Amino acid sequence: MPAKSTRQARYARRRQRRMAAVEHDLLPEQWVALTTAWGGCAYCGVTDRPLQRDCVQPISRGGRYTLGNIAPACASCNASKCNDEVTGWLRRKRLDERAFLERHVRIQAELALRFTAGE
Repeated sequence: MPAKSTRQARYARRRQRRMAAVEHDLLPEQWVALTTAWGGCAYCGVTDRPLQRDCVQPISRGGRYTLGNIAPACASCNASKCNDEVTGWLRRKRLDERAFLERHVRIQAELALRFTAGE
């Protein structure tokens, strides 16, 4: 048991360093707009669970918490995706990759216009 907690602590410290090394600029009102636009988990569509911020491009691969890189995800999808590349993960889970990507681009464009216009 001590080895597991040591491993978890080491992982937590690594994640904390990665998080501190990049600038995150997702505003709370942007997160609300994202969750409203998606209407549930961006990956599986579930609507009856709390949503978490998932980096489409993981932090460990250079991503950060920004309007263009965040998708709302249920805990199950977020944990399953971990730091995988999103399209490969969607294929492995047999989820509709094209539908996700098209919707992601559309929602990101709409929200980028809204937030750059000062709405």
